Amino acid sequence: MSLEKILKAESVAIIGASKIETKRGYQTIRTLLDEKYGGEIYPVNPKEKSILGFKCYQNVSAIGGPVDVALVATPARTLPAVLEDCGQKGVKGAVVLAAGFGEMGPEGRKLENEMVAVARKHHIRLIGPNTSGMLNLHDNLNLVGLKDAPKGNIALLTQSGNMALTLITEAKVKSNKGFSYYVGVGNEADIQFHEYLEFFRHDPDTKAILMYVEGLRNGRKFIQQAQKTTLEKPVILLKSGRSSTGKKSAGSHTGSLAGISEVAQGAFRRAGIITIENSDELFPVAETLSSLPPIKNNNVAILADGGGHATIAADLLTDLGVNMPELSEKTQQKLKALLPDAASVPNPVDVAGGTDADPSLFADCAKIMLNDPNVGGLLIVGLFGGYGIRFAESLSLMEEDAAHRMGKLVKSRHKPIVLHSLYTSEKPHALDLLRYYNIPVYDSLDVSVKCISALAEYGVYLNSYHPKYTFDLNWDAKAKPEGIEIIKAAREDGRQALLEPEAKRLFGLHGAPVSQDLLAKSADEAVAIAAKAGSEVVLKIVSPNILHKTEASGVRIKLRTEQEVRQAYEEIIQSAIDYNPKADIRGVLVSPMAAEGVEVIIGTKYDDQFGPIIMYGLGGIMVEILKDVAFRVVPLSPSGARKMIEETKSFPILDGSRGKPPLDKKAIAKLLQLCSEIMVAYPEIAEMDLNPVIVHQEGLSIVDARVILKADEKCRMSEVRCKRNGS
Repeated sequence: MSLEKILKAESVAIIGASKIETKRGYQTIRTLLDEKYGGEIYPVNPKEKSILGFKCYQNVSAIGGPVDVALVATPARTLPAVLEDCGQKGVKGAVVLAAGFGEMGPEGRKLENEMVAVARKHHIRLIGPNTSGMLNLHDNLNLVGLKDAPKGNIALLTQSGNMALTLITEAKVKSNKGFSYYVGVGNEADIQFHEYLEFFRHDPDTKAILMYVEGLRNGRKFIQQAQKTTLEKPVILLKSGRSSTGKKSAGSHTGSLAGISEVAQGAFRRAGIITIENSDELFPVAETLSSLPPIKNNNVAILADGGGHATIAADLLTDLGVNMPELSEKTQQKLKALLPDAASVPNPVDVAGGTDADPSLFADCAKIMLNDPNVGGLLIVGLFGGYGIRFAESLSLMEEDAAHRMGKLVKSRHKPIVLHSLYTSEKPHALDLLRYYNIPVYDSLDVSVKCISALAEYGVYLNSYHPKYTFDLNWDAKAKPEGIEIIKAAREDGRQALLEPEAKRLFGLHGAPVSQDLLAKSADEAVAIAAKAGSEVVLKIVSPNILHKTEASGVRIKLRTEQEVRQAYEEIIQSAIDYNPKADIRGVLVSPMAAEGVEVIIGTKYDDQFGPIIMYGLGGIMVEILKDVAFRVVPLSPSGARKMIEETKSFPILDGSRGKPPLDKKAIAKLLQLCSEIMVAYPEIAEMDLNPVIVHQEGLSIVDARVILKADEKCRMSEVRCKRNGS
């Protein structure tokens, strides 16, 4: 059901209306009156006859006219009955202010479930609960009670009323920009973040979406919708809190290493979301992205009136991955003709006092620099706006002239300018003029750099987007019949994990380079298999009850002679019995000893919020010590696989160190994509662990493979196929 009837409601019932000025039931009616809301207002309070000149109703169902949305300002325990009454009236949506639901534990969750069940029975959409309300500033629909919120084109979605108040206050004090909507998302009991994104994607009054998120009910749907939205409008997000993905998992290394910052940040970036780590950058970045065109080539030039600011800005931009291109010879010659001999013109450009007597030169330099085809955007840092204050009042007119010309320059060149000034607190008219032309101005150099880097990041995303690589999961599209049988046999055997031979066979079906292992059920069989291998072998215990073989002393390596193999077999069996006397021992796996190389780990698991994810990092025991790993949400694109490898600190090792030859990075990337393919092809798989994988100069060897199945029997492959086939 569309959210338009709620977020653009033409009639409002205030349930819990009050004559007490400190109550929300009074403040909301007062605000709707003061801000000249054009729709119908219906106070609901059985103890009152009228409030602020409006007739009061016993309940919602007693109201004569239609009701689009109800603001519910009554205690949590009343909600099921209140919504039942709203349902009888045909109310489209409800904004539930009360806390005391899912955030309060089992009893609260029970009440929340009951409330949602009533709402769904009557097709009522819920904002909240535990929300501060919602604002539609273009229609004067104020269900928050907050006065004088600035109107603009930024939609604000948060799970914190205080954060919303902070951002709205910041906009009022420091900017000429404002908001199209504010929604306090609350517990997401019904309407979730991705549904708001879809609404704002199509809303003509919204140019950018600003979000503060503490948790996502459905991260997969959110990033799927975000990927569609960011192609049309920028989404800026600050994420706080930790996910249960950070908790240790007995099943795999991946579970103990996957934290929300790694998983979520990677997913958000891939969806085109601009992520923010510092709260003071949140509104400035949204303001910038809602006002200026993105930078198309990731190249930024700096124009400064001091070497210190220029150097710091260049360092910050480089740290954020933005290119600082050298200006063309033609551009440099034109700048030299304008500026004194002491000026530095390669990039960053330092005017070296050239603007002290004529600050309008800033506009001349900006025009020359933005005409350079290597330059995608311009960052101006230093004193602009303060020349008339610091030197002579007559210079203010020159600054204002420069502001006019720079504003027109941005519009004609379709390249952005962001300006840092030490004089924002003095509020000079030149800076107001820049803001009039949608050139953002900040007093913080760090914030200014973050804003222009966000324009570059957004431009890179738009240029690199490929419609083939989305977050959609094409379940079992590449499943192999034999692979289905392997999983089915494990289920029928009562197991939740594949044995290592089964896991390797599954990977081999999809083209993975697995070793030719054989299972020995006696020492004699082990000796015979080893003799045919013709080289060093490895022996490993095979038991559904022993997932971590090393902990059970169930591995022996570099075995050459018949005596070594026989002794190793007997020791492994005895160690397994000592480790778990009740273990179901299926035998000992005999494998060729892999050639030397660098150990890496590849793992997959299900994240609570984003579904299947994949991990890559340095392997062996070092993964637990260094935690040098990268994460992506599945499915994985070829470029995503390459970037996973490159962003780890251990990446230089693969390029060769101390005279050693480079290793096969393409083979790692191919295996990462293959693991992504398997995770999607077989919905029953919960986790996979390939640790270690030994990477060679050419190719790689999967030394150990572990596959854990979901405990939930509802995810059986046959049921997935039935749904896909419509049977």
